[in-house]
Amino acid sequence: MADERLNPKKKSAESGDTEEVQVVEFLLGDDTYAVNLFDVREIVEASKITPLPHAPNHIRGIIDLRGEITTIIDLRALIGASKTSSSDTEDHRFIVLDESVTNGKTGVVVDEVASVLTVPLSDIDQSGRGTDDDTFILGVIKKEVGEKGESKKELVIWIDICGLIREKGIR
Repeated sequence: MADERLNPKKKSAESGDTEEVQVVEFLLGDDTYAVNLFDVREIVEASKITPLPHAPNHIRGIIDLRGEITTIIDLRALIGASKTSSSDTEDHRFIVLDESVTNGKTGVVVDEVASVLTVPLSDIDQSGRGTDDDTFILGVIKKEVGEKGESKKELVIWIDICGLIREKGIR
């Protein structure tokens, strides 16, 4: 039985039913990550972040998003991802999380949003997840890239943003 955090959809096809999941793929530095599409409310261009005094290092600050104060989280700091050369948010995006993930308006800063993918569960390697409840990696998505005949697999780390937010007490 699939983990309930995977949030799969059943899709009928001629070859039978397959389970799929939809994810938002994004970049942090040179690494590619994904979160469940249903955990995302919207994606917006980065704007000036107002820092909060004495905030934890994973809280970048707050922004005014259409009249609502939204807390911006540094996802890179939460998951220990590699740093990029620039901490400027000029070219970044904010993934604003659905309110089912957090109690308040919350977004995470990412370098770039690549795409929305529909992935069959058979293309997700869950062997590296481990059994710890504190691991926030749901699996590794094996995504085909390149032209026909020259295709290769790109690995996308699928993270459990809900569990990560809860663990850090951001809810």
